[in-house]
Amino acid sequence: MVLSAPAPTRTSEPRRVALGRIGAPHGVRGWVRVISDTEPPENILRYRPWLVDEVETDVIEGRRHGNALIARLSGCEHRDAAATLTGRPIAIYRDQLPPPEADEFYWADLEGLKVQTLSGAELGRVSHLFPTGANEVLVVRGEGERLLPFVWGQVVKDVDFAQRRILVDWDPDF
Repeated sequence: MVLSAPAPTRTSEPRRVALGRIGAPHGVRGWVRVISDTEPPENILRYRPWLVDEVETDVIEGRRHGNALIARLSGCEHRDAAATLTGRPIAIYRDQLPPPEADEFYWADLEGLKVQTLSGAELGRVSHLFPTGANEVLVVRGEGERLLPFVWGQVVKDVDFAQRRILVDWDPDF
Protein backbone atom coordinates (compact mmCIF):
# COMPACT_ATOMS: atom_id res chain seq x y z
CA MET A 1 0.00 0.00 0.00
CA VAL A 2 1.11 3.54 -0.70
CA LEU A 3 0.44 6.26 1.84
CA SER A 4 2.34 9.37 0.85
CA ALA A 5 5.11 11.08 -1.06
CA PRO A 6 5.71 14.62 -2.46
CA ALA A 7 2.56 16.10 -3.95
CA PRO A 8 1.92 17.27 -7.51
CA THR A 9 -0.03 20.44 -8.27
CA ARG A 10 -3.73 20.18 -7.40
CA THR A 11 -6.31 20.21 -10.19
CA SER A 12 -10.07 20.53 -9.78
CA GLU A 13 -10.74 16.99 -8.48
CA PRO A 14 -12.93 17.36 -5.38
CA ARG A 15 -12.23 13.98 -3.72
CA ARG A 16 -10.57 14.15 -0.35
CA VAL A 17 -8.23 11.76 1.46
CA ALA A 18 -7.81 11.79 5.24
CA LEU A 19 -4.17 11.84 6.35
CA GLY A 20 -4.45 12.37 10.10
CA ARG A 21 -5.84 14.74 12.69
CA ILE A 22 -4.86 17.69 14.79
CA GLY A 23 -3.82 16.98 18.35
CA ALA A 24 -3.50 19.23 21.38
CA PRO A 25 -1.98 22.72 21.28
CA HIS A 26 1.80 22.96 21.56
CA GLY A 27 3.03 26.06 23.35
CA VAL A 28 1.35 29.45 23.42
CA ARG A 29 1.95 30.70 19.84
CA GLY A 30 -0.70 28.65 18.03
CA TRP A 31 1.30 25.52 17.18
CA VAL A 32 -0.56 22.20 17.18
CA ARG A 33 0.50 18.60 17.55
CA VAL A 34 -0.18 16.51 14.45
CA ILE A 35 -1.27 12.87 14.51
CA SER A 36 -0.26 11.46 11.13
CA ASP A 37 -1.56 8.36 9.37
CA THR A 38 1.12 8.60 6.66
CA GLU A 39 4.21 6.42 6.51
CA PRO A 40 6.61 7.78 7.56
CA PRO A 41 4.56 10.12 9.77
CA GLU A 42 6.40 13.32 8.77
CA ASN A 43 5.23 12.89 5.15
CA ILE A 44 2.00 14.62 6.16
CA LEU A 45 4.00 17.86 6.34
CA ARG A 46 4.81 17.67 2.60
CA TYR A 47 1.23 18.34 1.55
CA ARG A 48 -0.22 21.80 1.17
CA PRO A 49 -2.88 22.96 1.60
CA TRP A 50 -4.51 20.84 4.27
CA LEU A 51 -8.27 20.59 4.49
CA VAL A 52 -9.24 21.08 8.12
CA ASP A 53 -13.01 20.69 8.45
CA GLU A 54 -13.20 21.01 4.66
CA VAL A 55 -11.52 24.44 4.79
CA GLU A 56 -8.23 24.92 2.93
CA THR A 57 -5.61 25.73 5.53
CA ASP A 58 -2.04 26.75 4.81
CA VAL A 59 0.71 25.04 6.75
CA ILE A 60 3.14 27.85 7.60
CA GLU A 61 5.73 25.45 8.99
CA GLY A 62 5.95 22.01 10.51
CA ARG A 63 8.60 19.76 11.99
CA ARG A 64 9.37 16.80 14.19
CA HIS A 65 9.56 17.73 17.88
CA GLY A 66 10.91 14.79 19.89
CA ASN A 67 8.60 11.88 19.11
CA ALA A 68 5.81 14.18 17.95
CA LEU A 69 5.03 16.29 14.90
CA ILE A 70 4.04 19.92 15.31
CA ALA A 71 2.77 22.50 12.84
CA ARG A 72 1.84 26.16 12.67
CA LEU A 73 -1.25 26.87 10.58
CA SER A 74 -2.39 30.11 8.99
CA GLY A 75 -4.86 32.02 11.14
CA CYS A 76 -3.83 30.14 14.26
CA GLU A 77 -1.85 32.70 16.27
CA HIS A 78 -2.32 31.65 19.90
CA ARG A 79 -3.02 28.66 22.15
CA ASP A 80 -6.77 29.30 22.39
CA ALA A 81 -7.10 29.20 18.58
CA ALA A 82 -5.02 26.00 18.48
CA ALA A 83 -7.25 24.42 21.15
CA THR A 84 -10.34 24.87 18.94
CA LEU A 85 -8.69 22.63 16.31
CA THR A 86 -7.99 19.68 18.64
CA GLY A 87 -9.34 16.45 17.17
CA ARG A 88 -10.16 17.93 13.75
CA PRO A 89 -9.37 15.71 10.76
CA ILE A 90 -6.62 16.63 8.31
CA ALA A 91 -7.32 15.78 4.68
CA ILE A 92 -5.95 16.72 1.28
CA TYR A 93 -7.34 16.63 -2.23
CA ARG A 94 -6.89 13.17 -3.78
CA ASP A 95 -5.02 14.57 -6.75
CA GLN A 96 -2.31 15.97 -4.47
CA LEU A 97 -1.06 12.39 -4.10
CA PRO A 98 1.48 11.12 -6.63
CA PRO A 99 0.48 8.21 -8.85
CA PRO A 100 1.03 4.87 -7.11
CA GLU A 101 3.56 2.37 -8.43
CA ALA A 102 2.37 -0.77 -10.23
CA ASP A 103 0.45 -3.11 -7.90
CA GLU A 104 0.23 -0.41 -5.20
CA PHE A 105 -2.98 1.31 -4.24
CA TYR A 106 -4.18 4.14 -2.08
CA TRP A 107 -6.71 2.94 0.45
CA ALA A 108 -9.06 5.74 -0.54
CA ASP A 109 -9.14 4.43 -4.12
CA LEU A 110 -10.17 0.95 -2.97
CA GLU A 111 -13.05 2.11 -0.80
CA GLY A 112 -16.38 1.61 -2.53
CA LEU A 113 -15.13 -0.98 -5.02
CA LYS A 114 -17.21 -4.15 -5.29
CA VAL A 115 -15.49 -7.38 -4.25
CA GLN A 116 -16.09 -10.45 -6.38
CA THR A 117 -14.78 -14.02 -6.08
CA LEU A 118 -13.09 -15.93 -8.91
CA SER A 119 -16.37 -17.85 -9.34
CA GLY A 120 -18.32 -14.60 -9.78
CA ALA A 121 -19.99 -14.34 -6.37
CA GLU A 122 -20.31 -10.76 -5.15
CA LEU A 123 -19.25 -10.32 -1.52
CA GLY A 124 -20.12 -6.65 -1.17
CA ARG A 125 -18.18 -3.38 -1.30
CA VAL A 126 -15.03 -2.23 0.44
CA SER A 127 -16.10 -0.10 3.40
CA HIS A 128 -12.60 0.67 4.64
CA LEU A 129 -9.22 -0.88 5.35
CA PHE A 130 -7.09 -1.18 8.44
CA PRO A 131 -3.51 -2.25 9.03
CA THR A 132 -2.37 -5.26 11.02
CA GLY A 133 1.15 -6.38 11.77
CA ALA A 134 1.18 -8.74 8.82
CA ASN A 135 -0.93 -7.02 6.13
CA GLU A 136 -3.82 -4.66 5.49
CA VAL A 137 -7.38 -5.93 5.86
CA LEU A 138 -10.31 -5.13 3.56
CA VAL A 139 -13.58 -4.63 5.41
CA VAL A 140 -16.21 -5.77 2.91
CA ARG A 141 -19.87 -5.05 3.61
CA GLY A 142 -22.63 -6.82 1.74
CA GLU A 143 -25.15 -9.22 3.24
CA GLY A 144 -22.84 -9.21 6.23
CA GLU A 145 -19.38 -7.97 7.01
CA ARG A 146 -16.25 -9.85 5.94
CA LEU A 147 -12.61 -9.19 6.79
CA LEU A 148 -10.33 -10.17 3.90
CA PRO A 149 -6.55 -9.97 4.13
CA PHE A 150 -5.13 -7.77 1.38
CA VAL A 151 -2.48 -10.26 0.27
CA TRP A 152 -1.63 -9.60 -3.35
CA GLY A 153 -1.49 -12.75 -5.47
CA GLN A 154 -2.87 -15.07 -2.79
CA VAL A 155 -6.20 -13.47 -1.85
CA VAL A 156 -6.37 -10.36 -4.03
CA LYS A 157 -5.99 -11.41 -7.66
CA ASP A 158 -6.87 -8.19 -9.49
CA VAL A 159 -7.93 -4.62 -8.89
CA ASP A 160 -9.82 -3.19 -11.87
CA PHE A 161 -10.65 0.50 -11.45
CA ALA A 162 -12.40 0.64 -14.84
CA GLN A 163 -14.90 -2.00 -13.66
CA ARG A 164 -14.71 -0.73 -10.04
CA ARG A 165 -14.00 -4.28 -8.90
CA ILE A 166 -11.55 -6.26 -6.78
CA LEU A 167 -11.25 -9.91 -7.76
CA VAL A 168 -10.44 -12.23 -4.84
CA ASP A 169 -9.74 -15.91 -4.25
CA TRP A 170 -12.11 -16.31 -1.31
CA ASP A 171 -14.78 -18.78 -0.27
CA PRO A 172 -18.10 -16.87 -0.25
CA ASP A 173 -19.30 -19.05 2.66
CA PHE A 174 -16.45 -17.88 4.86
